[in-house]
Amino acid sequence: MPIVLVRIDDRLLHGQIVQGWLKTIDIDALLVVSDMAVKDIIQQTLMTMAAPSNIRLEIKGLKDATNAVVSEQYDKEKVMILALNPSDIFYMIENGAVFKSVNVGGMHFTSGKRQLLYNLCVDDGDVESLYRIYCKGIELEGRVLPKDERINIIPVIEKEYWAMCKVGK
Repeated sequence: MPIVLVRIDDRLLHGQIVQGWLKTIDIDALLVVSDMAVKDIIQQTLMTMAAPSNIRLEIKGLKDATNAVVSEQYDKEKVMILALNPSDIFYMIENGAVFKSVNVGGMHFTSGKRQLLYNLCVDDGDVESLYRIYCKGIELEGRVLPKDERINIIPVIEKEYWAMCKVGK
């Protein structure tokens, strides 16, 4: 499967995705990976309404999405994968998905998270998952929109990971 973009965005499908990314990248299908969205008919309806009619939208739970990617279900399509968080992306990788790069586009502040960059708010689990993704040799780039400068977030994640390890001792 030619994966055009793998993106972490806790808002899933929203205006920046539709107006920014989907008008810039050439894809046939958008795979939304979210156990919560699979159970939420309202969220599914809103995403279906937001998705351009020329792009097939699939909303799958984490295990089903991973199986679809690994079994090359989309091998004849250009696909964008959109996931809620880094742990879901790491799960996919650990279970056979092959990604060259992950765009960290929108991890917003919520209770229990700390801000590392403009669009990167994390908790310890996020840091660990991002660090493990990096350890697999996968590029981590921070960028909200395609025209924004690509920011290598690995140094920030590494620093945070090692600081976390020191505190944990």
